[in-house]
Amino acid sequence: MTAPLIARKTAGGTARIEVPDGARGPRPAAPPAPAAHAARGSALTLRGRPSKVVLLRNMANPHEVDESLSEDVRAECQAKYGDVVHVAVHIASGQGTGADAVRVLVKFARQASAMKAYLALDGRYFNERQLAAWFFPEDAFDAGDYERVI
Repeated sequence: MTAPLIARKTAGGTARIEVPDGARGPRPAAPPAPAAHAARGSALTLRGRPSKVVLLRNMANPHEVDESLSEDVRAECQAKYGDVVHVAVHIASGQGTGADAVRVLVKFARQASAMKAYLALDGRYFNERQLAAWFFPEDAFDAGDYERVI
């Protein structure tokens, strides 16, 4: 395969991985994109290699972080995307005092749940800030290496 794969959102809030046209013979027509995703375009670029861990950035400034942030993130992710194993809120050193300094990492029990969360949360607004989601290496998360450059 010489072409990259493309993730497309489906109507049920899940994603489908596709091979671009011409990369592998003819394929059936894709279902229409949901209205919310159609506004952003039909293709989605994934940041990081898919894993069970999703990194959320631009949620809060370091002085806004409190105990309720991880509890709120856990509750919402558990209710909407699937079983959450652990939520870590980390203030990265050397990142200044802005929202980029705060990393919220969510580890799900299943990679499918992480993909669903990634697709729903990337670009979403929280506290008047647009979130950015990345997949984070599971081995780094398990080792407590929350500063890893991705």
